[in-house]
This record gives sequence, structure tokens and C-alpha cells, in this order.
Amino acid sequence: MNDMKTEVQESGFEQRYDLDASPEKVWRAISIAEFREKWLPREALADPLSLSATPGKEIRYKLRDDIPPHLESTVTFTIAPNESGGTSLRIVHELTGAAFERLAKTAANGNTQALTLAA
Repeated sequence: MNDMKTEVQESGFEQRYDLDASPEKVWRAISIAEFREKWLPREALADPLSLSATPGKEIRYKLRDDIPPHLESTVTFTIAPNESGGTSLRIVHELTGAAFERLAKTAANGNTQALTLAA
């Protein structure tokens, strides 16, 4: 791995890597469970099967945190050959699910409307 770029988005982040390995080798590492589990453990996945896959190009998984509030997210891996004969790997990790929706609506600074109870 010789280069990494990260972009932060409102609901997640995107990373880009240039790898020395061939696209075929990278595809095996992200799509075959026995290889993937060496760097992305089964316990991190909400489902061991991918949500979608375009063989040799893109695969998407659903993840779930093991600590409260047990946020769910999707991670999409996209690969393409690069100019140096290796692979460009793009990883997009986005929070999803009802728990994220609730967190997104909560003001981080405590600026919520005060309510008064009627007697």
C-alpha cells in the first residue's frame, strides 16, 4: 500500500488506497470469506453474505457494532486496475438504520426545546 486518501461525509467516510497487488488478488481478499475474515471478522458483519456484488469490481456488506447503540452501517469496496499495474481500492463506509436516524436528529450541543409541565 503506497497511498491513502480519506474524505469525511455526514453519514460516514470514504477512503482510497493504491495497492501493489493485482485486482484479482484484492478481489479474493474482499470477497472470499476465509480470506476476508483475516482482516474483517465475521462478528463485525450483521450478515456473513454480501448485500450485493459485481464480481471483480464491487462488493457491499452490512456491519453492526457490538456495543450500544449497536449502529448499523454498510461498507462498499470498489476495485479497479491502476496505472502502476496494481489496484485502486475505494472503501465507502456509511451509517444506516434506525439508531443512526435517531442520532442524526439529536442536537450535539444540547440545544433542544425546553418543555414545561402544566399543573
